[in-house]
Amino acid sequence: MPAQEPPASGGGHEEVSAAVVSLTAENATLRERLTRRHLTDLATGILVTQLEASPAEAAEHLVLLAEATGLSAEDLAADIVNSAAGTIAVTSPTPPVGDEGAVAEARRIRRVATAAEANDTVSEAAATLLQGGMSPLGVESLWLWRLTESDCLRLAGHAGVSAGEATRWQWIPPAAPAPFQQVVTEGSPVWLASGPPPDVALPGPGPEAARALLPLRLRGSTVGLALAVWPGRAELDESVRRALTDVIEVAARVLNATDAEPSQSPLLDDLVDALAHPAMTLRRDPATSSLSVEHLNGPASEALGGTHRTGQPLEVALPRHHSDLALLSQRAHSGTSLQRAARLPPEHGAGSPAPLLDVRVLPVGAERTVVLWHTSSDRRLSATRAVGQLQGVAPFEDDLTRGTSKWSEQAYGILGIDRESEPIPLTALRLRVHPEDRDDLTELLMTLTERRKGAVAVVRVIRDDGGMRHVRIAAEPLMDEGALTGITGITGITGVYQDVSTGFHTEVALTATFDQLTAVQAQAALRHRLVLQLQQAIVPEMPALQRLPGLQATARYRPAAQEYRVGGDWYDVIPLPSGKVLVAVGDIAGHGIDAATGMVALRNALRGLAFTGHTPGRLMEWLNDVTVHTQGHPTATAVCALYDPADRTLCWASAGHLPLLLVRDGRARLLDPPRDILLGAVPSFVYQERTTQLLPGDTLLLYTDGLIERRHGGLDEGLATLLGAAEKLSSLEVEEQADRLLSGATGDTDDDTSLIAVRVCPER
Repeated sequence: MPAQEPPASGGGHEEVSAAVVSLTAENATLRERLTRRHLTDLATGILVTQLEASPAEAAEHLVLLAEATGLSAEDLAADIVNSAAGTIAVTSPTPPVGDEGAVAEARRIRRVATAAEANDTVSEAAATLLQGGMSPLGVESLWLWRLTESDCLRLAGHAGVSAGEATRWQWIPPAAPAPFQQVVTEGSPVWLASGPPPDVALPGPGPEAARALLPLRLRGSTVGLALAVWPGRAELDESVRRALTDVIEVAARVLNATDAEPSQSPLLDDLVDALAHPAMTLRRDPATSSLSVEHLNGPASEALGGTHRTGQPLEVALPRHHSDLALLSQRAHSGTSLQRAARLPPEHGAGSPAPLLDVRVLPVGAERTVVLWHTSSDRRLSATRAVGQLQGVAPFEDDLTRGTSKWSEQAYGILGIDRESEPIPLTALRLRVHPEDRDDLTELLMTLTERRKGAVAVVRVIRDDGGMRHVRIAAEPLMDEGALTGITGITGITGVYQDVSTGFHTEVALTATFDQLTAVQAQAALRHRLVLQLQQAIVPEMPALQRLPGLQATARYRPAAQEYRVGGDWYDVIPLPSGKVLVAVGDIAGHGIDAATGMVALRNALRGLAFTGHTPGRLMEWLNDVTVHTQGHPTATAVCALYDPADRTLCWASAGHLPLLLVRDGRARLLDPPRDILLGAVPSFVYQERTTQLLPGDTLLLYTDGLIERRHGGLDEGLATLLGAAEKLSSLEVEEQADRLLSGATGDTDDDTSLIAVRVCPER
């Protein structure tokens, strides 16, 4: 039975992990820049001495010289450092014929040396030197020892060497093999193209493998020893010796880095290194129980981006995985058993770094766990997990010769048999099957054993507790050359039991409630029609252009996007006995029947109050008192305006509503409203008025927030978009202008939308 996957980490862990991943990537980038900067700084320092200039002048000279020669600053810096060190240098953009390869190689070696100096540990520097500078020479491993005060050699770093072998050569006493003594005492290299003498033992793959022992000198003194090892005999000519000496020169300067602690489990490290898939060893601190990465094999280091993570705390080395790995490690130690996870982290979105797949964590001793994973999914493991996720599925295998069966754990629960009982073969299941289904079981067995092909049947199984289950049996014969056989030559059947009772019960329930569902659908359709009729009754459309005293007016209404969601928008454009025209728009807070009821009350109240002939400010005061005393105590925004065609003035008041929009001569602007409160907020509030002089051809827009509000944008952004659209459409007739504004509205909040467009008639 597959183990459950660990739960996903909380949001806080994900944020911290993401931050650590970002910082790790940033650190890698900075380290790369530091390496390049280190090389240019060396060259700048040399130019300071040669030119007797300041550091700033030398740095500027380096840039100008690179531009003049057509070289990159890094290549030119390598040439300057190589020249100062006595190696090949370039004095012109075009090297002498035949020297191009030597120059390129000198630059490469200098970059490798600089990168090694930027490493944090001696082993990192050794790996950089081996991979970048020595592998092209055929070297397969590099050893770096430090000379101690007692004239012993202590291993400070290595690359291409197993942990077990490194442990054996951790210390070399003063009475060392002759080649070691010669290098330390004389300070000169020893070249062994055919391996050491027969009586001398040195690290390496065999007695005939070529070796080179070189002193590591710093400020005129020998501070350590380097050993380069080839896989077999090698021709150590002058070019190889010179190249190796140039590469190893930097090793003396990196010996001051922190010594790597010798591995406390070299055999485990070597075993992990021998695996083809990614693997690493975690070590738990006995005092704090914190986990750290003790060892990574090559595939693991490559899968994790090649960044050095050994010795780091788990949360730093693998920030996206540390919480899940810590939990699996704890479970592995608590239960002393293998723990599994399909992937870590359990949830992996598109664009995220690749997860660890098919993860296995097993305890090794009291303090260590080994973590194994894949970089691509294992199909067999994935298929096993997929089967395990199916509810009520249990594999089985019958031995027909012995009359025995092997069940998975789930089979006992499906068939209702005590887990202490012996599994029952398929051929002996007849007495537990409902009498009406026994013929189906017999037909299944005949198909398997006589016709020798797979078959499926659904039967009712009587359980020990008296209950009954509908069980699907899917089985295949195990065949070999036409005879039923198991994998060891015994006859048998393999298959799965699946509890499908829920499906049968669901089918019965669906059949019994079909008429009820049909009735519900009919009621829903009726409700939809009633809602549409209600919306149309509350806010009737204005299908044609209305000609009012001195004005052309049109209105548009778009209901909410969600079905049955009655909104609170309303508008009115009506001529009054005084000869003036009432133009109003409002939006009551909320949705649903209550909001619609309150909206109808306010709309009708304003209509009646407008016939009193009072000003917009006074009308808003009365409408506010109506809102305060309306059932449910709603609040609403509204604009009430009276247009006088005699002098083309617009007197208006606003209760917290969006500003009116005026389009004149192709330019659109917002009319700044009074800063008055919403309707229904407080009783007996006095509303201010504004008077705006309109001109022939002016267009005035009144609207609700559904026209401009966006889920992920501010109000100012929506208003700016509306201004731009109104200017582009200013030359159109008022009806077409309203249609296009509504169809191109930026609002996306599923709110209803009202729009009134009025245009002042031109002079005759």
